[in-house]
Parts: sequence; structure tokens; C-alpha cells
Amino acid sequence: MRRVILALTLLLPTMAFAASGGIELQHADNDISDKASLQAGAKLFVNYCMGCHSAQYVRFSRMGKDLGLSDDELKENLMFSTEKVGETMTIAMDPDEAKRWFGVTPPDLSVIARARGVDWLYTYLLTFYLDPSRPWGVNNLVFKDVGMPHVLWEQQGWQKPVYGMVTDDEGKSHQVIKSLELVNPADEAKADQYKKDVRDLVNFLDYMGEPAKLERKSLGWKVMFFLFVFLIFAYLLKKEYWRDIH
Repeated sequence: MRRVILALTLLLPTMAFAASGGIELQHADNDISDKASLQAGAKLFVNYCMGCHSAQYVRFSRMGKDLGLSDDELKENLMFSTEKVGETMTIAMDPDEAKRWFGVTPPDLSVIARARGVDWLYTYLLTFYLDPSRPWGVNNLVFKDVGMPHVLWEQQGWQKPVYGMVTDDEGKSHQVIKSLELVNPADEAKADQYKKDVRDLVNFLDYMGEPAKLERKSLGWKVMFFLFVFLIFAYLLKKEYWRDIH
């Protein structure tokens, strides 16, 4: 059993590396307790993602409660397909039409953060690059031959690949993408803001995957405080019991 556990432990980094298409993932460093970040991420999601992607397992009312938004704020800023706050975050796009346009039906994003991981999503949204051979003119470092357009290109600017040569174990040389660089150097000024936007969006996706995380995290601190206080009383009680014996 120890050998099996050791083998799985050694394989985990390799599996994570393979899941990203051989690209080292960047850390999202998101914080779901940051409500301002979640609110910003929710706004990005409904404006840039919900045109094609649903989140049918999340209700507007639950999101509003967790993010500290009133019903009026929800309706004014985040609800464009319905006026009922009790509705789930569905879209009007017909799945068959979507498949015809994109070649595949855009997936529901309710639990995408649990399926892919926040670091994968963060890196994915940062690594779109121009590729004229693709239907939408872009490709992605962690999702080769991606069927999705780069919907946030105005926030980031277009990136182009920088190629280099590598030699494999058999001594053969191959051309690979070594890095990405902005087509317009002036877009570098938007880099920090774009990373913040992506982090906020990923933070919201992380929250959607498991809204109970917010309650669990808050409850965890309360439990820790209770145990700390209980430990003090237990120690004092122990001293009282053993005082006569000593």
C-alpha cells in the first residue's frame, strides 16, 4: 500500500503538467472570501461568458445573497435574460445552433472550476494567441485547437507566439512555442488590469462550483475559535481535577 501511495504521489505533478498540455500553469491566487472580487467576476461572467455559456445549477437569488447584492442590484447589473431572481443562470442560445457555429455545444460553466481547477482556468484565459489556421483566428496554449473565440481580446490585446527549437530524447529538433508576446506593445499597459479581471472571473467560477465554500470557510473559523476556547476550559478543568492528587 505504501508503494502505491508513493507512486501516486510521484505521478501527481506529471498528471497536472499533462492536463495543461505540457504548459506550466500560472497560479490564480484567488480568494472567494473577497466579495468585491466576486462581484467584479460576476459582472464579467454575465457580460462576456453568458452569451454562449450557461450556469444552470446556480440561481441569481443565491448568488445575490452570497455576494451581498440586493434584488434590484441583480436585476440592474447582472440579469439580462430574466426578471425573476429565483431563476437559474440559463441562456437563450439554442444548443443545436451553438454546435453549428462553434463545432461543439459550449459547456455549462457551473462546475468548470471543480473540473479544470482554478490555475488551469487562469492560465487558459491568459494564453490565447493569434492562429490564422483556426476558425476563430486564435488558439490556446493549454487547450490546443480551442473552438472558442478570445472574447476578452479587447481587455488583453492580441498575442502572437514566439517560436524556438527544442531537441527531444531521440536527438530530433522540433519547433515549439516558447512564449507569447503582445502584437501591440502599447497593450502592455493593460496587463496588470487584465490579470486582475481574469483573477476576478476565475474567482467567481470557483465560487459557482461550490457556493457552500463561503459558508464552510466562515464556519471553519468559528469552529477553530470554539475549539480554542474549549481547550482552555479543558486545561483548567484538568488542573482542578488533578490538584488534589498532586
